[in-house]
Amino acid sequence: MLLFESSDLSRTEEFLAASYAPMRIASTTDTAAARIARVASAAINVDRVVFDFEMSYDVEPLGRICLCDVTSGAIEDHGPDGSEAQAFGPGEMFTLAPPDRPYAGKVNHASYTVTMIAPAILNDVASPAGGEVIELLDHRPTSADAARRLRAAIDHLDQAVLSDPVAAASPLLLGAAARYVAAQVLAAFPSTARLDARTTDSRDAHPAALRRAVAFIEDNADLDITPAQVAGWAHVSVRSLQLAFRRHLDTTPMAYLREVRMARVRRELVEGDGSVGVAEIATRWGFLHQGHFGQAYRRAYGETPGATLRGEGPAPSG
Repeated sequence: MLLFESSDLSRTEEFLAASYAPMRIASTTDTAAARIARVASAAINVDRVVFDFEMSYDVEPLGRICLCDVTSGAIEDHGPDGSEAQAFGPGEMFTLAPPDRPYAGKVNHASYTVTMIAPAILNDVASPAGGEVIELLDHRPTSADAARRLRAAIDHLDQAVLSDPVAAASPLLLGAAARYVAAQVLAAFPSTARLDARTTDSRDAHPAALRRAVAFIEDNADLDITPAQVAGWAHVSVRSLQLAFRRHLDTTPMAYLREVRMARVRRELVEGDGSVGVAEIATRWGFLHQGHFGQAYRRAYGETPGATLRGEGPAPSG
């Protein structure tokens, strides 16, 4: 975690400009106590911000989707260039501005969470075949429930992934968590994405393409791969790939990937000497929730992960 604290307005401006985009800030108050706690990956970051003073800002385009979730105080006179200024208070979530537009406003003794997301993640989730650039069509969520689900996804990303050194070191967990947040963004905000669009492609992949897909998954199971990447390697559409896995292997590409990763966990447990625990091995292969992982492992192999690591036999049934 990166922690910035300062009462020097010029230092705060320098930090904000380096962390977000070039900007100018100003204040008419005597004190300028600022605190920003950041957890981040290359594609997404979560900042817990406290500005215990009045501060105006004028910011250049961010180049990212940027969500603001107000906890206390207020964000006032806020708006992207060319739009009507608005105010936001505790419990309100909104996007600061489209990625390509500057914005301005004022912080009034506020604390809030800022989540910045690379637009490419939204494109990957909403348009896995590629070629479509997704844009959000409004700056407010469609409902309080949608905002609540998105807030919970951000909290999970922050507390269970980015703030956990072991999880944060796993590209598998980082990618999955970032795409989950992106999916909640698309569910919460109106956008150009067509999440419920139905494809007319009902043809499955040729057996050779399926073999290429399986080989790609097995060779790259330690990487954060997506259905679009697997389909691209197999030279078929995502829909054709999904149909082929369902019809010929009775599974899905991502379920097959999880099975491969589970088998890699088992191999490390069998070969392990006990110096590395079950949780660390499982997390490295993308299994963060140890309870769910343990249940899935026992269903697959008839014994607990701990029993495998200790070299014991299968756990008794019943």
